[in-house]
Amino acid sequence: MPPRTVFKKEDVLNVAYAIVKKEGFEGLNARRIAKELNSSVHPIFRHFTDMEELKKAVYKKIYAKYQEYMQIEINENKAYKKMGISYIKFAKDYPEFFKIIFMQKTDLNAENFVMSDKVGDNVIKAGQKLTGLSFEEQKKFHIKVWIFTHGIACLVATATIKISDEKISELLGSTVLEMLKGLKMGGNSNE
Repeated sequence: MPPRTVFKKEDVLNVAYAIVKKEGFEGLNARRIAKELNSSVHPIFRHFTDMEELKKAVYKKIYAKYQEYMQIEINENKAYKKMGISYIKFAKDYPEFFKIIFMQKTDLNAENFVMSDKVGDNVIKAGQKLTGLSFEEQKKFHIKVWIFTHGIACLVATATIKISDEKISELLGSTVLEMLKGLKMGGNSNE
């Protein structure tokens, strides 16, 4: 009898992560993981109580990947624009991950949704340094910019459109600047 292969928790998690990267959570089940491991389902449930616990671990790893994309020095020149570009790049590079984090049904309004993202505070603080707005003003401005940026990211993640990195940079730069000019000229309506 050949020696039994012992799979570590990280092995199971990495296979689950790879499946979700390609197919989203819809493609994830114990049999599929076992097939990829060339094993039974036993190693999965040796390390995870159930599939829900495994999905939570995968989500945590997905969110860490997103945070990695959003690691931009707040004092860096054009940090606010770079954060928008990074957000869209994440959607482009990891469309299934983007859909999992940002394209699920919630009961949150735009402000609560944006503020529930742990990266949000850093983005608002970076924006404040660039715009000179108060935290509350910057938060309102950021929500408007996020809605615009999120729209592009959704189009990219779903492959609805093809758009170059240069065009994304141009759109973010010019539109955000126009939005800021409008805000500073008194167009601060919340309609």
